[in-house]
Amino acid sequence: MGRTIERIVNADRVEDLIAVFGSFDEHIKRIEESLSVAIVNRGTDLKISGDEEAVDKAARTLEGLLALASKGESIDEQRVRYLITLVREGNDAQVSQMAKDVVCITAKGKPIKAKTVGQQNYMKAISRNTVTIGVGPAGTGKTYLAVAAAVAAFRERTVNRIVLTRPAVEAGERLGFLPGDLQNKVDPYLRPLYDALYDMLGAETFQKYQERGSIEVAPLAYMRGRTLDDSFIILDEAQNTTSEQMKMFLTRLGFGSKVVITGDVTQIDLPRDKTSGLKDAIRVLDGVKDIAICRLTSADVVRHALVQEIINAYERAGRNTEIKKPAGEFHGRYKRKN
Repeated sequence: MGRTIERIVNADRVEDLIAVFGSFDEHIKRIEESLSVAIVNRGTDLKISGDEEAVDKAARTLEGLLALASKGESIDEQRVRYLITLVREGNDAQVSQMAKDVVCITAKGKPIKAKTVGQQNYMKAISRNTVTIGVGPAGTGKTYLAVAAAVAAFRERTVNRIVLTRPAVEAGERLGFLPGDLQNKVDPYLRPLYDALYDMLGAETFQKYQERGSIEVAPLAYMRGRTLDDSFIILDEAQNTTSEQMKMFLTRLGFGSKVVITGDVTQIDLPRDKTSGLKDAIRVLDGVKDIAICRLTSADVVRHALVQEIINAYERAGRNTEIKKPAGEFHGRYKRKN
């Protein structure tokens, strides 16, 4: 344990201080509990007391939050948790990257921004490369941010069409037993893509563009035999493609187009004898020019705090399973390659 000290952090504006405190001082309480310090407010000053190392981390956390608030960034629970994580890892110098340009404005006027450094790097990769593969657990914004980038490119007329697709893996149900025509049968698989587009464009605008053929949401099987020029193409849930399907999809790429592939290699629903096309593509395409592979982690989760804990728990369980299995034996879907 280090010596007990006190340090003062000053806020230039009362408005920034109010944002950092949060409702019922919830953000300050989270910092106190997470870093084992005491924080007292005196005017625009925050007095931090506790162990020297803990006080230093708390001060850096508060300074980062105040800097974000001064730039007009909203301070919420996820942002406070994330900044504490950055400080603990010694990466808080990257906090300036969290207040960046708006990716897209939703139909209701809400600005969509990258909320973590990992998400920021993901958006940079999409803008700089023709093909971007975004891999990470649920809640890291892989699909939502990709759709936001697609809508932004469409509004700026850098592409003429948005194509969103995902494999219709029959998770316990046969498509033939579902009611309705083919579109009705596949729509449940595509619902998350529809939801993101409704959010960005509004239902009426989305339907208008869909009727014109400017936006297409379809199962992966519909991509076969086509060449997609001047399009922003997103393949979602790519961990459930086979290697053959992934190769087929990638070779649809036409002139003036951009491709984003998203997936989570810990959530593969393919039969055991099938290799995931996403895992295969990461291996085969690593190092190929104009193709970026972005790996998001549980630190980039922007859903409920418990989602991050659930992901971490499953990762620990996966590592423990690997340790207990004999060498050379198949370790299940959580197996990692070194």
